Amino acid sequence: MKLQLALDEMKTEEAIKLVEKVKDYIDIIEVGTPICLDAGNNAVERMKKEFPDKEVLADCKIMDGGYLETENAIKAGADYVTVCAAADLLTVKGAFKATQDYGKKLVVDMITIEDIPAKVAELEEVGVDVLAVHTGADAQAVGRDLKVMKESSKKAEIAVAGGISSKTIAKYVELKPDIVIVGSAIGNAEDPVAEAKAIKEAML
Repeated sequence: MKLQLALDEMKTEEAIKLVEKVKDYIDIIEVGTPICLDAGNNAVERMKKEFPDKEVLADCKIMDGGYLETENAIKAGADYVTVCAAADLLTVKGAFKATQDYGKKLVVDMITIEDIPAKVAELEEVGVDVLAVHTGADAQAVGRDLKVMKESSKKAEIAVAGGISSKTIAKYVELKPDIVIVGSAIGNAEDPVAEAKAIKEAML
């Protein structure tokens, strides 16, 4: 089980400082959508350069131009790139081809998808690597969505995000996701190192 740190509510330099503090407890560095929009793939490149031993995820949330946008993120240093499940299937297929061509992984963000079993089946037929249960802060029903994802998935890895902290991590671990995504609980903590450590230890 991997711990992914989502970096959203900060600039690139601030994000690098946070990763430096908690790097011993995280496996994947997520360059969040706000940073991607603010700094582009330069942020991905910086993160990979600063932490070459960590996997980097570019949370592009691609909705169009699947191959091109995925390829650009990979060339900047991304090991994982995200595409939205709500995108046209041709976009998902294009993004997946790019990850296959470069030996990287595609993450499909399931945010707003209502018929999860049907979408999981469709995406697994394409062959995507990771399916992410992304429950927004305004609509967190994690137990239900994560259970459905685990039951529906036959081969893809499952990642989960949505308000996870050291206080709530246990209920997620019980459902055995492959990747746990944590953002503000670490980034906004009084002691980010202690929070990251507590979460990682609960996952072991």
